[in-house]
Amino acid sequence: MRNTFINTLCELSEKHDDIFLLCGDLGYSVLEGFAQQFPERFLNVGIAEQNMTQVAAGLALEGFNVFTYSIGNFPTLRCMEQIRYDVCYHEANVKVVAIGAGYAYGPLGVSHHTTEDIAMLRSLPNMTVCAPADPIEAKVVAQFMASYDGPGYVRLNKTGEACVHSTTTSLALSPGKLIEVIGGRDVAVLVNGAILGSVMGDLKQSGVPWAVFSAPFVGRYDVDEINRLGQRFSRIITVEEHQLNGGFGSSIVEAFSDLYADGKIGRMPRIQRIAIPNQFIGVSGSQSYLRRAMGLVLPRDIL
Repeated sequence: MRNTFINTLCELSEKHDDIFLLCGDLGYSVLEGFAQQFPERFLNVGIAEQNMTQVAAGLALEGFNVFTYSIGNFPTLRCMEQIRYDVCYHEANVKVVAIGAGYAYGPLGVSHHTTEDIAMLRSLPNMTVCAPADPIEAKVVAQFMASYDGPGYVRLNKTGEACVHSTTTSLALSPGKLIEVIGGRDVAVLVNGAILGSVMGDLKQSGVPWAVFSAPFVGRYDVDEINRLGQRFSRIITVEEHQLNGGFGSSIVEAFSDLYADGKIGRMPRIQRIAIPNQFIGVSGSQSYLRRAMGLVLPRDIL
């Protein structure tokens, strides 16, 4: 997924001469192509992520569309003050790209478990938050962010994600929209991020005829989209590789509740959230192991 995103950014940079890429002394074997092709628009700022964000804001105010690239918590949690004041407050054209969503760097422990980032970033005014589910979505997200003017956050898994979609041609991806991956009835399973493939595997084994939607963008949901979901399904399950508090599932509950309170939708479906319990995990392990250990599966009692 990360390779697809960066490779797409390289292709786009041939046409978009405002794209500038910053990294925090990592990305070797991933970023070399961009650095060699566009040396005047690439800068390794070193292990100084807060400074990287400030440099990005300065470049953005000079007319560049700047992408910052680092591992999980380092360009997000470590840089929240700079993102809030320097990027979002000024509506600077900076895209924060975090590699290693959720437990992608599971063996490295809590310091590398990216489990609160969506809650933090989506709370900031002017920020557009996105977590693609597979390399195809990552490509379309790169295309969107290359043309989008304003603060953005892209949450990418590390490597090895299977393609859920077959092509980008018919993939309509924009803030507020959901992508129906599997048609179904009774229950809608809304999934954010690279855990989508795992969820689809669980559903295939169970044989239940539920609908599955990919939700790469978090927040700013289209009213008609939410209304259609509420009319079509009486039950919705959200799944994410993120802490329960404040994440994707919370954004869906908020959207339904606010629209229902305002009288813009006629019914409130039953919504169940599957996410990381609001606790740290004291062990290290592979991403798949930690997902299972923290209950990021569709429970057998609801299938």
